[in-house]
Amino acid sequence: MFKAATLGIVWLATVSAMPAQADFMDDLKKAVSGKPASQATAAPGAVLTNTDMVGGLKEALAKGAQQAVAKLGKTDGFLKNAEVAIPMPESLKKVDKLLRKLGQGKKADEFVATLNHAAEQAVPEAATLFADAISQMTVQDAQTILKGPDNAATEYFRKTSGVKLAERFKPLVEAATDRAGVTRSYKELLDKAGPFAKVMSKDTDLDTYVTDKTVDGLFKMIAAEEKLIRQDPVARSTELLKKVFGALFK
Repeated sequence: MFKAATLGIVWLATVSAMPAQADFMDDLKKAVSGKPASQATAAPGAVLTNTDMVGGLKEALAKGAQQAVAKLGKTDGFLKNAEVAIPMPESLKKVDKLLRKLGQGKKADEFVATLNHAAEQAVPEAATLFADAISQMTVQDAQTILKGPDNAATEYFRKTSGVKLAERFKPLVEAATDRAGVTRSYKELLDKAGPFAKVMSKDTDLDTYVTDKTVDGLFKMIAAEEKLIRQDPVARSTELLKKVFGALFK
């Protein structure tokens, strides 16, 4: 499984302000092999077995999920990441344009910020679902993924847990939007835009919007990590990752 010196320290340093996420790393460790990190190793240069393939894929998925949650599940994790930042909903673009004409661009920016803050608060809940998906991986899954494109493992994640993730996120996003003040900010946004704003907004479902964008952001970050492991030997931070991906992507 993961080497504590390579992944555990990075993880703990990133999320030390969020104690609830401590269980995430444990979930992923159990999903990969059910053994402590120090026991899940493979000798470099040995024959690549089915067990190695599955174990290597599980490590890659777990590492990608870990990094995604660490990067996104923190203050401004979404807002200051151009790759996943949640923009003004399309249905509110006219309201946004009107506000900026009225010199109320700051109010529009504040509203977008609350959407992103709600997303970052919901992200840690992905832990259990990702761990479940990893633990269920079969040899056939591993073979298909290893022969697939740079995001094949991520697409496996999306197929096995995407819908469940959205369902799990929805109530958490609702709570997060409440804590982040999204509803209040939305009402202020419409008030500043004037009497026609409600007509232009088309009854936007903000909770669904934030949920979908949060899930998309997570998978996008996991895909980036997967591509890195496939293409860059330096990103293969355990012996098993080096063995599996080194043998397949020389």
